[in-house]
Order: sequence, then structure tokens, then C-alpha cells
Amino acid sequence: MAGITCYGTYIPRWRLARSAIGEALGVPTRGGTRAVASYDEDTTSLGVEAARHALVGVAAPDTLVFATSAPAYQDKTNATAIHAALSLPTSVAAYDMVGSSRSAVGALAGALDGCRDDRSTLVVLSDVRTGLAGGADESDGGDGAAALGCGASGVLADFVAKASATSELLDRWREPGGQTSRVWEERFGESVYVPLAVEAASEACKQADVDIGEIAHIVVVGPHARSNRAAAKALGVHPKIIIDDLGSSIGNTGCAHLGVLLADALDRAEPHDHILVVSIGDGADAMLFTATDLLPDYRKDRPAVRLAARPSGKLPVDYANFLTWRGMLRREPPRRPDPPRPAAPPAHRNERWKFGFQGSGCVACGTRHLPPTRVCQSCAAADEMEPVPFADVQATITTFTVDRLAYSMNPPAVVVVIDFDGGGRFQCELTDVDVTEVRIGDRVEMTFRRLFTADGVHNYFWKARPVAARTEGAD
Repeated sequence: MAGITCYGTYIPRWRLARSAIGEALGVPTRGGTRAVASYDEDTTSLGVEAARHALVGVAAPDTLVFATSAPAYQDKTNATAIHAALSLPTSVAAYDMVGSSRSAVGALAGALDGCRDDRSTLVVLSDVRTGLAGGADESDGGDGAAALGCGASGVLADFVAKASATSELLDRWREPGGQTSRVWEERFGESVYVPLAVEAASEACKQADVDIGEIAHIVVVGPHARSNRAAAKALGVHPKIIIDDLGSSIGNTGCAHLGVLLADALDRAEPHDHILVVSIGDGADAMLFTATDLLPDYRKDRPAVRLAARPSGKLPVDYANFLTWRGMLRREPPRRPDPPRPAAPPAHRNERWKFGFQGSGCVACGTRHLPPTRVCQSCAAADEMEPVPFADVQATITTFTVDRLAYSMNPPAVVVVIDFDGGGRFQCELTDVDVTEVRIGDRVEMTFRRLFTADGVHNYFWKARPVAARTEGAD
């Protein structure tokens, strides 16, 4: 039987307190925080981090599918950058499913339906939620990503049944090129979505011959909290088994939220527990899973999703910087030339280095080099190199400098020289850090980021971040 074979999530370390929005604009806001993608993150880089976590100890998939409502590129496949960052074989196909939050459930359902002949698919769900200042999308939204492996072997949760109920309604929309979405009054969406959610959930349970009272974990996810709550109540189940939507700590992560909450349910489930996922948006979809005996062992060394939602260890971002990172507030740029647009030919020629962060190792003497080189700097052997992946290797800060003149969306910039475990030295930027806490000897790991965007071209590469940022601020 096909089902979920691996999963991982990524929630950025930065948090915006909703009270800061209210204080700046003089509007009422509810409590809690929302997760904020850093100035150097977008849906592609968030998706890479979630996928890296999901694929630890797991074979490469046969297909990669990327779903988001906020793609970094249009008229170009974003999944190929994720493919390159993961150093997947060229035989692995990569596709986008973008445009709305329902793209997520469509990608997941399609991947599960397509698990034939032991072929596997990695579904990457990612979103950055931006709304007008003072609006519900801004305060209630959140940024994050999830990755779910789908296959027929090593299944953690069997895919038992699914049902859909589709209806055309204009309750949320954004014109092509628009920065923010517009939303109709939620009471209208609630009146339409609740019956559709009940219809889809009832049909899925009927297909599986499972009474809804037998389900141990229920996830209700959608862009409108009011409709989600009403649908959960209409299902007639005990509130204790409805999975907390994490809205108070990270917000609603749009396309990613289905994967984030399903991962949270898998973190909690015991073998043979039923998990019902109800996704609302332009209709309703219900998917029923049953946890297998493999799930507890899989979770042993993997931090739970809830760890990413905890407030401890997070970096606060003020409202002005949040608006700047989102492109909603234009501020005086540094007196420096604009960065040049990255060129396509050299980026393609150096794909393994630029996206996959692969260095080289000398076969003759063992010296490792970053960037990769043809001639060994130690023994001068020529063309005796083998590729060495560094993306998942931790390193130690040897020295650093705090640059208050270099251009940065979050000044000052911190530049570090790091020594990788096993050899290899590299200079790069340090991100997701409180500049006052950087010390020589700190442990760091690599993270895939967007360095800058010039003339509509995103320049992706790798930065270092404190190891604590992974254990406290990501899964």
C-alpha cells in the first residue's frame, strides 16, 4: 500500500510579535507571534531546508513536486533549484504546482495516487504569506515549509482513502503580479466550506469503513481560521483530537500548513492510529492515513515539529524590518553599486558547487578544497580530484568580522571563516544570528539562501548559521 515514507518541516527562526503590528498601526491584534522568513529566504530556499530534513537517511526520490502560492519565479520551474540544492540525480524529474493553497493537497494526492512499481515522489510544500499592513493575512499568516515522501515501501502511514468536494467561489484571489491577496468576508466562505468539508470527510471515512469516532488525530487546514473551526465543529468530534493549528506561535503557513500539521500528527501518532486530514480551499479534500509499526523508530532521532513552534531560542524581528524584508517598505540603500545580475552559463557549469555545495578532494593527499579546484593546493597534483559534498557537514568558526559598511537587508553583515569537520576551509556570510553572540569556536552548519536579486534573477548560494538555529528554530 502507498503512503508517507518520510517527512520533514522547516520553520524560520525569526518571529514577529503581533503586538508590534498593533503598536505601529494603532489597530487591535491578537496575541502570539508569526514565523517570518529571513530577508535571504524565499519559498524555494524554505523548501530546500524542509526537503533536506526529510531525506536524512532516505534514498533519493524518483520525482520531486513543489507546491506554493508564492513562487520565486514564474514561467520557470522553481523545483529545479530545489533539485540542484539537494544534489539529486538528473534522472529525477522536478515539477511545480503553484498558484493557490489547494496546490498542496493536489500535489500530495497526485503523488500518493502515482505510487506504482515502487516509484517514489517527494512533495515539497512551501509558502511566504504577505498581506496588506494591518490586515489579517499579515498578522495571522506565517512562513514555513514541509516535505513529504510518498512511496510503496518503508511506509510510515498507509494512505487509506481520499475524497473531494469542489465548488467555484470567489473568497480569496490575487491577480497575476499582485503582491497581496484579497479576501471576501469570512462568513461567506464559512457558509460554503463547512458542508463541503463534512461531505469530503464523510465520504473518505465511508470508503475506508471507518467511523469518524475511531479517528485518533484530525487535522483541519485552510486559509481562513473561522471556516476551519466551524468545519471541525461540524464534524462532530471531540475537540481534544483536533490537532492544534500552531496559529498562535507560527501562524498559518498557507500551502505548507497541510504538511506542517500532518507532520505534527505523525509526531504524535501511535501504530494503527487513524489520521484524517481535511483541507479547505476552493472546495474541500479529505485524506485518511493509518500509522504503521515503522513510525516510532523513524521518529527516534528527529526533533518534533512542536520544537520549531516554541518561542525560546527565536530571533525577534521588528515591524519596520519585517516590512523591509517583504518589499513593502523602501528604505535608503547603501552608497554602493547595485550587485550585477548572475549569468546563466557559469551558474549552469558550476551547478554542483553553486547549488549542491560540492567541493573537491585530492585523491593523492586527501586535501579538501572549497570551491572545487583542478590542482591541489597542498601537493600540486593536477586533475586527481573527486567530488566532496559539504552541505551536510558541520564546521567551526575560525575567525569572523562584523561589517557595518557592506550592503545587507539585516545589517551589520557577519562574515566568517569556517573549518569543516574532516578538512576544508571556507569564507562565507553567517545568517540567522544575533551579532552580539558570535564567538570563535562556535559550531555552524550550512543553509541554502538567496544572496540577492538583481534584474529579476535570484542569486542562490549557501551561508552558515549557528547549529542552535537548526535545533531550536527548525526541525
